[in-house]
Amino acid sequence: MSFGDVFPHGVYATGPAEPLENFDTKRQETDKDTGLPVWVVDVYDADPEAGHKASAIRVKIAASVCPVLPEPAFGPFRPIEFDGLTVTPWVEVTGRMPNGEPRTRVAYSFRATGVRAAGIGGGKARPAAAGKDAA
Repeated sequence: MSFGDVFPHGVYATGPAEPLENFDTKRQETDKDTGLPVWVVDVYDADPEAGHKASAIRVKIAASVCPVLPEPAFGPFRPIEFDGLTVTPWVEVTGRMPNGEPRTRVAYSFRATGVRAAGIGGGKARPAAAGKDAA
């Protein structure tokens, strides 16, 4: 999907990319298709109509090295864009109704192949594997 179609108002990362830790093993997750380590970038959707809960998003990136994000532009906020963005819906059970039936909602899993500073690179995100040595 196009980054602009998913996030027409952009996103702001609030910190560096970090390893995605498996809850059970306490080890870094690996991508089931590529075997590469999975990194996660926490972002906020800048859409003014997104609810507070809906605006906090985790985007996963499979890459051999940790993706390097741009320096913060203001406060802790780093305007970034993702390349190779995929969005997968899934049903999340959030609890139980009084009658015992599950309470569910549609949730989304976000994955990308690259990340870059917003507005840099002529519409092409830097591949995540480029790491710190990317120009």
